[in-house]
This record gives sequence, structure tokens and C-alpha cells, in this order.
Amino acid sequence: MFILTVEDNFSSAHQLMGYKGKCENLHGHNWKIAASVKGERLDRIGILVDFHEIKRILKGIIGELDHKNLNDIPPFNEINPTSENIAKYIYEKFTDALGENNEAVKLESITVWESETSKCTYFK
Repeated sequence: MFILTVEDNFSSAHQLMGYKGKCENLHGHNWKIAASVKGERLDRIGILVDFHEIKRILKGIIGELDHKNLNDIPPFNEINPTSENIAKYIYEKFTDALGENNEAVKLESITVWESETSKCTYFK
């Protein structure tokens, strides 16, 4: 089994509704995202999937979140834009973009850092 990982980042604001503490106020993060895909079969030249393809998918998803107030963007206008919910959201969008019928490559996990020392990983 091979696991390939790409990383990217975006900046956005959010506030946590129902949270008692400073995160209930509007504030920003420089989010770091890692997308890891897995597979067993390499192509004829020894590649599982081109890193550029993984980067393209991830950049497309996080581009919709960059420099926005996440609380204004569906589904975060209805659910809290926590690291956990952001990781799951990106996971689901990435899975859709990769294609359910992709036999060679599956999404392993999405990791979201909201700071250098705090991260969440979502996987199924």
C-alpha cells in the first residue's frame, strides 16, 4: 500500500456558536490542510497518482474557503465551522472530486491544522 500526501493552506475567519470562550468571537486562522490518498497499484511508469492531480483537487476545495468568513458559507452557516467539521467537509468534497469509481486511488484522510499545535484528522 502506498500513501501520498499533499499540503496546502488558506486563511479565513470563523466564530463558534454556542461556545463559551474567546472562540465565540469572530477570529481568523491560517489553516493548513493535508490530503492523503492511498492505493496499491502503480501505473506503467511507477506512479500511484500524479501529485499535481491531488494538489489540483485540494486547491479547488480550499479556494472556496480562502479569505472568507466560514460562518457565511454552506454548510457552516448551519453547523459550526470547527476543525472537525471543516476536515469532514473537505474529506467529502475531495472524495466526490476524486470519484467514487476510482479503483486505483482512495482518499485516506484529511488533516486540518488551525494552529501549529492543534490539528484534527478525519478518515473513514
